[in-house]
Amino acid sequence: MTLSRSRRNFLIAGGLLAGGAAIGALSRPWLINPCLAALPADLGEHPLLKRVWAGVDPAMVWDCHVHLAGVGDGSSGIAISQDMLSPLSPMQYLQRLFYLNAGCAHDAPDRVDQSYVERLHNLMEGMAPGAKLMLFAFEHAHDDTGRARPEASAFFVPNEYARRVAAESPEWFEWVCSIHPYRADCVDALDAAVAQGARAVKWLPPAMGIDPASQRCDRFYAALAQHQLPLISHAGEEKAVHGIGEASWGNPLRLRRALDAGVRVVMAHCASMGDDVDLDQGSEGPRVRSFDLFARMMAEPAYRDRLYADISAIILRNREVSVIRQIVETTEWHGRLLFGSDYPLPGILPLISPATMADEGLLDEAAVPVLEGVREHNPILFDFALKRLLVSDGVRLPASVFETRRFFDSSLARAA
Repeated sequence: MTLSRSRRNFLIAGGLLAGGAAIGALSRPWLINPCLAALPADLGEHPLLKRVWAGVDPAMVWDCHVHLAGVGDGSSGIAISQDMLSPLSPMQYLQRLFYLNAGCAHDAPDRVDQSYVERLHNLMEGMAPGAKLMLFAFEHAHDDTGRARPEASAFFVPNEYARRVAAESPEWFEWVCSIHPYRADCVDALDAAVAQGARAVKWLPPAMGIDPASQRCDRFYAALAQHQLPLISHAGEEKAVHGIGEASWGNPLRLRRALDAGVRVVMAHCASMGDDVDLDQGSEGPRVRSFDLFARMMAEPAYRDRLYADISAIILRNREVSVIRQIVETTEWHGRLLFGSDYPLPGILPLISPATMADEGLLDEAAVPVLEGVREHNPILFDFALKRLLVSDGVRLPASVFETRRFFDSSLARAA
């Protein structure tokens, strides 16, 4: 279709106005992360923070859902889509601004990638000694033939970069590889990543163009099972990342193929948002909450030692309170839940409201100002503390949920 000059100019002007509005949004103090550094003494020594660490072994706390980000202005190899750089795609442009502000790398011309990692160092200095972050690589989208489609990928974080960042600060970081299962060399790439210390594989199927129920994944599943390496896969609706896959590929039921192949699967976010077709009733089955499909699978005896979930993003405003309550109250799930923050999202201030959670009875009201103060300095500690303090009908998440190293560190299993 050919646009007239006036129509084209109108669209460009509209995009620029939207982009200007996006930039203007970040000038509002209640929207931006102030990126403060070390906690002041009154917060650092607050009894509430001492309580959230009580009973938890910090050396076992591995935040299993942390994104590396940047714009590729260093030697990282990171790439982001042109849409995220252009005011003509205002939503994706705004997402980039918020993500980089959340990671405190928004005001660092020519050193965004480095600043993002430096902020992670700063945050880990504020965590109890021994705690670590598991840093995600993020694969290109691929088509059905296994060909990489960088032009259709929202962003790309190479395995080598995630490995290098972790290797440079092993006291703070582990790394998670991301490998597309349709690649001709996917098994070789997995073997190499395991040899280099990757703790898991990360997928976001709708963005990467992966159908987890496709037979194309079988050889990769066999290799994962052989290595006993977990697959951390997004499940449920995806709003943050655009790609070339079908939205339906986030359906929790599509991960049955991996589970049936013997893979340990971690469903990110407990599939806590959106709805999907109930494929157990056929391809034309009714649409039900993705979370309900997740709950069904968690109840199946065959998956008791294979299906797990991380609790990243479950406290965002776009989650139903009933979902949070069910996650906290379902004690039979607790041994299969894993702490993850989905950083940098906890640094986007409007996304999480401790006050709303207190209104719903999920938090003590006295915790709200303390948590909000912590968030301005350390969003990862904020996310950890808030989840440690969650309560529903008198039930809290146990310390074991936060001691995730026991799941990801195979050397502990060998030692046992």
